[in-house]
Amino acid sequence: MQLGFIGLGTMGRPMALNLMRGGHAMAVWSRRAESAAPLVAEGATGVETPAALGALSDVVFTMVTSTEDVRGVVLGEDGLRAGLRSGSLVIDMSTIDPGVTREIASSLADIGVDMLDAPVSGGPKGAQDATLAIMVGGPAGALERARPLFASLGPTVMHLGDHGAGQTTKLCHQLALLVNAQGAAEALNLASQCGLDVEQVRQVMMAGMASSRVLDAFGAKMAARDFEAGIESRLYHKDMHLALGLAHAQGAAAPAAAVTMQLINGLAGRDWGRRDLAALVGLIAELGQSPGDTSNDG
Repeated sequence: MQLGFIGLGTMGRPMALNLMRGGHAMAVWSRRAESAAPLVAEGATGVETPAALGALSDVVFTMVTSTEDVRGVVLGEDGLRAGLRSGSLVIDMSTIDPGVTREIASSLADIGVDMLDAPVSGGPKGAQDATLAIMVGGPAGALERARPLFASLGPTVMHLGDHGAGQTTKLCHQLALLVNAQGAAEALNLASQCGLDVEQVRQVMMAGMASSRVLDAFGAKMAARDFEAGIESRLYHKDMHLALGLAHAQGAAAPAAAVTMQLINGLAGRDWGRRDLAALVGLIAELGQSPGDTSNDG
């Protein structure tokens, strides 16, 4: 099968490579030639525009940053829609606004093209190891067509409903992840302030009811004060903004998410947007007031 892939960053590049290793021909497009170069070196065909990629491909994957990025590469001038043939399939694995997903799917349906929204969880390691969890919205028939391809990306594929359901599920996931990360940062900072070995405290927590994959992965980096990014915190900022917008639109209370968003805003305000989410613990430490410090007293 001839595939196309747009979005060759930390997540997209290993995902595209895994699809190629599954025996599929691959065409790629990127705004920056250096992003596509590793795929071209492995045998992918580089093209000049998304439209050209669409014309070559039976199935196109997109894995880009923002809602507007997806809209642009699919519906913009020289976008995928201008080149796609009737009967082809677009699979968007980005994390974007569910409402815009539905708009894009409707526009593609007008030319006989199916779409799936299929955001993922698992991070860069999951992308490299093909262990991603894939959350799918869209027609069941299109999903069955995509299942052999998803098998090259991860073992967990869940069909959540029609267009936008995958994106909605991903935003719920990100809300829980980020509130959990905030709790881990506060707990580990408190352990540090009390003079405890933070990594030992984390290990004990991992053996108790507080255990979570967030505490395992991000907590280890918090304990080590390792803020080198796996996924940059600015991307989580985008996700939480979308999640809170969805909650507001649905009239759903999200008080812990709203507080957590303020701390994620704080990372951006300190130009820490390109640091790992584990940097939350550094921000919490900065915000704390040391015992006996009365400089803010009236």
